[in-house]
Amino acid sequence: MTDHLSRAVISDPEQNLAIEQKESDHILPDSKMTPLRFRKRTLHETKIRTHSTLTENVLSHKLQFDGRIISRNGHDACRELIGFFFTHDQSLTIYEYRQFGKNRTNVLPFIQKSIYSHQCGRRKGKQYRLGDFYVGATLTFLNSDHLSLPESIKENTLLKLRITNIDQIALDSLKTASMEQEDDIIIQETNDRLVFKAIQDVLKEKLHKRGVRILTGLGKYFQQLDKEGNGLLDKADFKQALKVFHLQVSEKDFESAWLILNDNGNGKVDYGEFKRGIIGEMNEYRKSYVRKAFMKLDVNKSGSVPIINIRKCYCAKKHSQVISGHSTEEEIISSFLETLKVACSKSDEVSYGEFEDYYEGLSIGIVDDEDFVNILRTPWGI
Repeated sequence: MTDHLSRAVISDPEQNLAIEQKESDHILPDSKMTPLRFRKRTLHETKIRTHSTLTENVLSHKLQFDGRIISRNGHDACRELIGFFFTHDQSLTIYEYRQFGKNRTNVLPFIQKSIYSHQCGRRKGKQYRLGDFYVGATLTFLNSDHLSLPESIKENTLLKLRITNIDQIALDSLKTASMEQEDDIIIQETNDRLVFKAIQDVLKEKLHKRGVRILTGLGKYFQQLDKEGNGLLDKADFKQALKVFHLQVSEKDFESAWLILNDNGNGKVDYGEFKRGIIGEMNEYRKSYVRKAFMKLDVNKSGSVPIINIRKCYCAKKHSQVISGHSTEEEIISSFLETLKVACSKSDEVSYGEFEDYYEGLSIGIVDDEDFVNILRTPWGI
């Protein structure tokens, strides 16, 4: 990864000339020594400051972050991404950790280093800046700009990445040296969040009582309505879905939310975006454990797990009701699978999106993060 980031520095002709000149002042010529320009070098061997390209000092002013793809496709949702934002030119690059065999992991380019802009929302068309990077932030890219992306990702117009972790020390340091002001947009985004929070507060009580049933059922219902298979539905579909699951909100609140979500004005909205806006979603800490559990089950990285495999892997020995003697292990496993099957479009397997919907609903009724994580750790052994 270091080699990818420093390619411009290493290949700079000016670096070669400058270092060769410096070496010639101290070392006598050696006919057996390979010329410097042909030697393999790393970022840490290029200390000469030049005018034509990047230097190590400039490249060091960067912000590192981890990310995930917002997708119901299990294989894509579980990809591990690491990104860098460079303050000297406001550019960014993203890499993917790829496993080759059991013991070898490589970091491969995913989004090439360049200057990018927001592709949707209030900041659409505006270049990415330091203030856009924080845990929970969403980065959007046009898939047509990245031809090397996997086919499963290129099926959609936009690639949406969520920042899951960030180098907070570097962020604080870079913020101190950076002055950014976009007051109008910040105010608009704050108002948008207030609109969604008001709706979420109205629905909180209903979701708290039957969150798993609603979230799993809603996910399945949206898939059934999505005849084209592109993840987009219109206003009437969403209104009908809320009515079916007794999640009605006032006409005013619905219209306010729709105006925010339908920012491109084409009359259709991604139902994942709609659900996250109206109902909310678990934080990135919780979601990381949901992905860990699914990745442990999905050994073939297909994005779906056979029900029979889930039955084999689910351990109910330490379940509170089993320990107290109120239920047997088999009763707990059967109850879990029965609820999970309600969300499934196929009777014999569970997709990542369906698995996530189950735990998204469960998360609503659990206040403490560690309590939620323990619910995942215990049965799945993660």
